[in-house]
Amino acid sequence: MEYIWWVGYGALVVAAIVQAFLLGLQTWEHRRYARSCMRALQSRRPTGRVAVFAPCKGLDVDLEGNLRALMAQDYPEFEVTFIIESADDPACAIIRRVMGDFEHVAARLVVAGHAVESGQKVHNLRMATAQLSPDLEYLAFLDSDARPRAEWLRMLVAGASRQGLGAVTGYRWFVPMAPTLANHALYSLNCDIMTLLGHSSHYLVWGGSWAIRRELFDRLGFRAAWKGTLSDDLVASRLLRNAGMPVRFEPAGVVASPTNHRWLSMISFVRRQYLVGRYYVPHWWTFALFGATLTNLLWLVHVAVAVWGLKGGPIAPYIATTVLAVLYAMYAYRGYLRQDLIATYFPERSEQLRLARLFDIWLNPLGGLVNWLAVAASVFGRHITWRGISYRVLAGGKVRAVRRLEPEIVAIAFPPGKPAPATSARPQPPPSDLKQAG
Repeated sequence: MEYIWWVGYGALVVAAIVQAFLLGLQTWEHRRYARSCMRALQSRRPTGRVAVFAPCKGLDVDLEGNLRALMAQDYPEFEVTFIIESADDPACAIIRRVMGDFEHVAARLVVAGHAVESGQKVHNLRMATAQLSPDLEYLAFLDSDARPRAEWLRMLVAGASRQGLGAVTGYRWFVPMAPTLANHALYSLNCDIMTLLGHSSHYLVWGGSWAIRRELFDRLGFRAAWKGTLSDDLVASRLLRNAGMPVRFEPAGVVASPTNHRWLSMISFVRRQYLVGRYYVPHWWTFALFGATLTNLLWLVHVAVAVWGLKGGPIAPYIATTVLAVLYAMYAYRGYLRQDLIATYFPERSEQLRLARLFDIWLNPLGGLVNWLAVAASVFGRHITWRGISYRVLAGGKVRAVRRLEPEIVAIAFPPGKPAPATSARPQPPPSDLKQAG
């Protein structure tokens, strides 16, 4: 009987070390790829007119700074479409002010009206892309809580111009606005997920930062596929996967995104991401559930074996504690590799992120545990609350019911000590057509 315990535990040890090694190898490859791409920032000079779509809702942290960074792109031919749900949205005044300060950039403001049969962001994008100029060659998309670098658009377009690619995507790098455990845990698990991206082709688009050829957008029928759905990016991922068109990760497309959560709101945020994935990319969701479960169970098993050994179990406690020490060292080194990327992505934020970086290096198993709890919670439920709107999602990702919460326009985050401005919850009727300003 003792022999069976040794064989079983030995298999678990091998599985845990192999998994940790492979994850560390992928992180090392991500760092190598990111450094290589960022060295080519000035050498890639694509051409072709681009339309950038930036849906906005409420007042994100330093929204004006984010929008100014978008308007200051070093690409020669681009236009920007800002999309809001209602003219009462407090973001409207900021958008108009930024447009006025960048008169040399072609820009418009679209009031899309309330969504009825789709997610609000999807509805906004469908309204804004209804009539595209014939001279447009590329479409790019940016979330309002993202701060792009000056080369963001140029590098995304350079990637999207490659024949055989379906789209080019970036990702977010969270910036905690307060040094709380919840913010640091979210920062750690986000860094963990981002470093899974690399040079190898995949089919996942992140809707906060991506670009696609206009011809492909039209040919695959993105607008029609978005109708009645909640997720713009995962629907795009599904379309590209079905068409056999890979998505390439572009490190210059990584954007800084501020975050400020308490524990419950953080878990709710991560669960929402996985719940959306469960409906739109179930194979990736299953992979995430399996991977998170395996990782955390391996940790828990080794801890249990060590405790059992102290109570006279068949395996000596020092063996399990040695395995735990080796695994911890491997995960800490992987955290170090991730945080070394700050010098590549955001060297100017190194000091600001000091505590979050230390957390990711030394306490990243806690972030992994939070990730497991969130993905496990996404096994159940159909309701998703997103920026003040509650959705009911059915099989296939169709939205069957939409309920607006109060207040209708929400300010999602603010720096500590800065109060939110007053917002209006007065309902607005949907417009019969697009309203433009600027």
